[in-house]
Amino acid sequence: QSQMSKAPVKICITGAAGQIGYALLPHICSGKMFGPDQPVILHLLDLNVEGVQTCLTGVKMELEDAIHPLLKGVVCTGDASTAFTGADFVIMLGAFPRKDGMERKDLLTKNCGIFKEQGELLNTVASKSVKVLVVGNPANTNCLIASECAPNIPKENFSALTRLDHNRALGQLAIKANASLEEVHNSIIWGNHSSTQYPDINHATIKGKPAKEVIDDEAWYTGEFIPCIQKRGAAIIAARKLSSALSAAQAISDHMHDWVLGTPPGKYVSMAVSSTGNKYGVADGLIYSFPVSCSGGKWTIVDGLPINDFSRDKMKATENELMEEKTMSMEILKA
Repeated sequence: QSQMSKAPVKICITGAAGQIGYALLPHICSGKMFGPDQPVILHLLDLNVEGVQTCLTGVKMELEDAIHPLLKGVVCTGDASTAFTGADFVIMLGAFPRKDGMERKDLLTKNCGIFKEQGELLNTVASKSVKVLVVGNPANTNCLIASECAPNIPKENFSALTRLDHNRALGQLAIKANASLEEVHNSIIWGNHSSTQYPDINHATIKGKPAKEVIDDEAWYTGEFIPCIQKRGAAIIAARKLSSALSAAQAISDHMHDWVLGTPPGKYVSMAVSSTGNKYGVADGLIYSFPVSCSGGKWTIVDGLPINDFSRDKMKATENELMEEKTMSMEILKA
């Protein structure tokens, strides 16, 4: 069997006892994320609280019962140092959730503490080639903090999740155009994983034709599509009384799969990555979502896409929000 010839990779999931973690595990263990021949060892980290750790042991029991041949080991822990040791991939689901009445600064203060500590630990105990995906919100800025606190790890090894927004955009385009999903490509999410994100269909194609020709309806695009994608997470919370989990897990799986195994020629996806050196006029030193292609375990920003004035304004608005979050976070870290 070929799957036994590869050495297992260690994947750490933080906040692993939550509902996204539960939805994500089958993607990892079945080979959907890293390929059908890649064995895995899971390090599941969550709060060092009895109830949470007991829940994790229940998840471990289920993983034993699911008899995935690729799964070579499971470690459940409340200790981040144990969880991060030797990790090849870290998927950070855990973050401090926004409570009613909390200001953004309060949320950033809580998360600065968490992601500073975790970044510093990654810096010392993780594999030096570790790839880190931050999902817990505010994801872009949490990712930036972790990266800043882990100088030994290359900046390009940190990314934040905007693939869920990207997939939402593809899904809504397919529905509107009455097309199948495999006929819709190259939507883009620019900027922050927040309601300022800019879902851009100017370069998207449907059945090989420009999406804006297939859906010739600017009022729908600006008045319905963009707000729908920007506020989709809130709409799901309103309906389910829980945040997106099934779709978030799929997006995480897609993000990691493409980052590690590559994107098809001519196709690009959205990843929030280091903005330093980009050619779209976005300020350096942010974690900003761009269109990227991936090959050989590395992402590259897709250059040379023409940007109209409408797009430029939207891209600037989300950049401004990220700059504000960065400024606030750096003040908190210095305090």
